[in-house]
Amino acid sequence: MIETAHIEVKGMHCAACTTRIEKSVSKIDGVTDIMVNLTTEKGRVSYEKNRTSVSEIIQRINKIGFEAKEISKNNLSDRNKYKEIRRLQWKFILSALLTLPMAWAMFAHFHWASFVRVPELFVHPLFQFALTIPIQFFIGAEFYDRAWKAIRNRSANMDVLVVLSTSAAFFYSHYLTFTTVKTYNPAQPVDLFYETSAFIITFILLGKLLEAKTKLRTSEAIKKLYQLQMKTATLYVNGKESNIQVEEIVPGDIIVLKPGEKVPIDGQVIDGHSVMDESLLTGESIPVEKSIGHEVYAGTINQNGLLKIRATKRISETALSQIIRIVEEAQASKAPIQYIADHITALFVPIVVVIAAVTFAVWYALFQPGDLREALEKTITVLIIACPCALGLATPTSVMVGSGRAAQLGILFKEGRFLELLGKNKIIVFDKTGTITKGEPQVTDIYSELLNIEAFLEVIGAVENTSDHPIAKAIVQRAIIDIPIFPSVSQVLSMPGYGVKATVGNQKIIIASPVYYKRKDILIPSKAADLVTKLEQEGKSVMIAFIDSRFAGIIAVADEIKSTSVEAVSRLKGLGLEVIMLTGDNRNTAMAVGKKVGIHKLRAEVMPQQKAEIIQSMQQKGNKIIMVGDGINDAPALAVAHVGIALGTGSDVAIESADMTIMKDDLNRVVDAILISRKTMTNIKQNFLWAFLYNIMMIPLAMLGYLAPWIAAAAMAFSSVSVVLNSLRLKKIKL
Repeated sequence: MIETAHIEVKGMHCAACTTRIEKSVSKIDGVTDIMVNLTTEKGRVSYEKNRTSVSEIIQRINKIGFEAKEISKNNLSDRNKYKEIRRLQWKFILSALLTLPMAWAMFAHFHWASFVRVPELFVHPLFQFALTIPIQFFIGAEFYDRAWKAIRNRSANMDVLVVLSTSAAFFYSHYLTFTTVKTYNPAQPVDLFYETSAFIITFILLGKLLEAKTKLRTSEAIKKLYQLQMKTATLYVNGKESNIQVEEIVPGDIIVLKPGEKVPIDGQVIDGHSVMDESLLTGESIPVEKSIGHEVYAGTINQNGLLKIRATKRISETALSQIIRIVEEAQASKAPIQYIADHITALFVPIVVVIAAVTFAVWYALFQPGDLREALEKTITVLIIACPCALGLATPTSVMVGSGRAAQLGILFKEGRFLELLGKNKIIVFDKTGTITKGEPQVTDIYSELLNIEAFLEVIGAVENTSDHPIAKAIVQRAIIDIPIFPSVSQVLSMPGYGVKATVGNQKIIIASPVYYKRKDILIPSKAADLVTKLEQEGKSVMIAFIDSRFAGIIAVADEIKSTSVEAVSRLKGLGLEVIMLTGDNRNTAMAVGKKVGIHKLRAEVMPQQKAEIIQSMQQKGNKIIMVGDGINDAPALAVAHVGIALGTGSDVAIESADMTIMKDDLNRVVDAILISRKTMTNIKQNFLWAFLYNIMMIPLAMLGYLAPWIAAAAMAFSSVSVVLNSLRLKKIKL
């Protein structure tokens, strides 16, 4: 049995760290999948329970030099991140204070700065040695610790580069200090590298501090979702109110909701009338009226009236909890483009070490023969400038911010890969009923041949009352007007895409679409056939009833097109997508709806499995397909499409089968999702371009001696921060 565990991992500092964890854990027998996110410091691992365990996985991660622990699926705390920021702040301040005298002493090496008075003490080798020891071995101890653990596990990361460069600078300076201490002359100061080591560590700490602060901003969207969750609720029992923890609420409990309060749990209104602000949950800015019988959702805000609601779910099952889970899953997962960076960073550090060795050899042997100081300075600069941090942050930060921005609009991606794939598709397929149309049809025409209208409605209403299909619900709503109580029904057989069979009393009833009778070669009277054609040409859905194998009558329903469908289809075409409609309805109705919304390519009278087969046939021609639907009959098509999009107002089965969910019943959100996908991918490519250009330009400059080591450290820190800042621009995507 495959289980999934969520883990928190501390101590990751570059893409090589995530690669090392994933490689090590994937070797454990029983682990089927592992993904670690550098930005969130979280990971998700799938494993076979009978072959390994979470504790074994955590033990392996800890063994290779990181700190891991299991976390619950719905757990987000920034407490550790704030602690890490405070720790970095103090380390940076202390390192900067110790580095300051050496920075001052650097003026003594520049003729143009002769007007600056440098205290003699500041340039003394022993004084610089004393200042650098705490920076190198106490403040910088974590670099040594992580570098040693990486090397011990036959890997290399940023810490290896930092340790190699700063250690070379420190120990060479240490050698010069104690070999010249007896002959030291203040008038001729020794050229040392203590300030190089101090600057490198200080700038790296500054970069990590800025990076940690900016990364914290990438999780703002999901923090807002967590803030929607209530901790307590007002329980109503036997006329008395009492406070209760939300975790203690069980389905059936009565909760009192006062004006201005957030809804603590999903439930149904049993008393009162109010309006709800559902904007943070669905992206819908207009308040929604709620009265007896209406559903309310955890996290929404009661704006005025007093309500009593009956809980229908536990806190872990609410729509809000599901949204949080989906967003966390998306942010923890990797977009396919991330694997390119992973492969590069796995080879990056060893290649840099080789380049640094070549740089040392060329400078020491060719450019300035025998000058150890110059060769060492250039080598240190190469080691520092070539950190792969920016490359590792390029994708996860963009995915986090992009999926968070989408969540604020009620667009939920199940995984980061769908955020990438969505914008690459060129064909989008829509279901009709409940997707393009409102899915709330109303009966428009009734024709009965065997029975009077009331008797006809009694039989038809009884049978359709066993179905959840929108057309069936419309027929039942019409029948209830004349028939308050339906007779009992037995032997119900649903015919997906067609209709339903059942027995009422001793009568065998069939209520199905004209397609069913055509495929079964069952004839209907010519007068009725003409009526069916006329109704279908008007864009109405027609159901034909047979009682005991005899034609009984016709009932027609019309489904209103959503107000946003025409605009959404137009926008999709403007983005260059080909729009297709697949429906189980008859061709005349489908063409009428297609004409109104601007869809000219359509297939009518298709069964649920046929929708999936049609999509697969298009995929075999090399097309990438988006499928948008809302009903159970759309589940197969949603599952086979490259990206399946379920409308959140639809069935749970459709949402489960889909790769992303639109919480608001608005097709414009589908267009917004595609735009977010495309802009996120553009942002990732910008990050990659910057990360690659940075290394391509800076490494040769460092090899040729155009950069000082401290400038290299500052540039390296800036590269990581700039990638995160660029990703944060996605928070202000204009749609």
